Amino acid sequence: METKTPRYLVPGDYMADPAVHVFNGKLYIYPSHDWESGIEENDNGDHFNMKDYHVFSMEDINGEVTDHGIVLDVKDISWAGRQLWDNDVACKNGMYYMYFPLKDKNDIFRIGVAISDSPEGPFVPEENPIKGSYSIDPCILEEDGVYYMYFGGLWGGQLQRYRNNKALECAAFPADNEPALCGKIVRLSDNMLEFAEEPKDVVILDKEGNPLKAGDNERRFFEASWIHKYNGKYYYSYSTGDTHLLCYAIGDNPYGPFIYQGVILTPVVGWTTHHSIVEFKGKWYLFHHDCVPSEGKTWLRSLKVVELTYNPDGSIKTIEGKKLSPMQKNEKE
Repeated sequence: METKTPRYLVPGDYMADPAVHVFNGKLYIYPSHDWESGIEENDNGDHFNMKDYHVFSMEDINGEVTDHGIVLDVKDISWAGRQLWDNDVACKNGMYYMYFPLKDKNDIFRIGVAISDSPEGPFVPEENPIKGSYSIDPCILEEDGVYYMYFGGLWGGQLQRYRNNKALECAAFPADNEPALCGKIVRLSDNMLEFAEEPKDVVILDKEGNPLKAGDNERRFFEASWIHKYNGKYYYSYSTGDTHLLCYAIGDNPYGPFIYQGVILTPVVGWTTHHSIVEFKGKWYLFHHDCVPSEGKTWLRSLKVVELTYNPDGSIKTIEGKKLSPMQKNEKE
């Protein structure tokens, strides 16, 4: 296990759930924006009542972090109800597409699209959410000109309200000895505005080839899908939610199945974590968040980055999440 000192990126504000990409030779960070909503903390996540997005960019991992300001606001989205959670951005033919989860006026999470001609925004939302979309945490993979969306999240993310892409009358969780609920993958249409197929399960198997069980809380999927490629393999990483781990599994194609490998990041200060993994200038980095600067307030999270390294066999070296540097300990005290 590796102990590394992370860098906090936006000390003057609370940002979380970073989606990070390299566009035009720069790192662009697309986080959600925490604020003190005054709503009591609960398992549905009502206290995460985020309202807008900022975009940040960096020319060097240790350099200045530039805030490009608010690029999308919930008040500008015609179908909006509340809770503008984690987003991701993809580039196609010089246009940038932001995919975002947002509750509609019936308090149901849908996934919307907003478009810009610049990675810095601003982004203009479409009039309606993507038809057939549901749940949270969109993540985009581009593969040979084809774009895929991974999505889904339990509890407040509402994934348990669906089976086979259809809404249930009542939310239902499988029994502990039954296969766990899976995140989803769907291919996007050529215009980047629609699903080109029915979403499919992202199945995670143990090394004996068995699907992870719902009661396997330290390995099964909860939320925060991310996908990256390394040495020709697809690394699907995600949060285990209530057990506060970032885990990963490896597959041979975007659809999987993915074989569980281990833990990327042990628990951080805060309830859970949400991340992205990106290569920049020959090194790999894990972007995520914790609640150290807010003294453990789980709804006020801060962005951070730490270098990520691989073993010779392609496995990821586990990073110790709660280790605080002397400076961080002093700040917390």
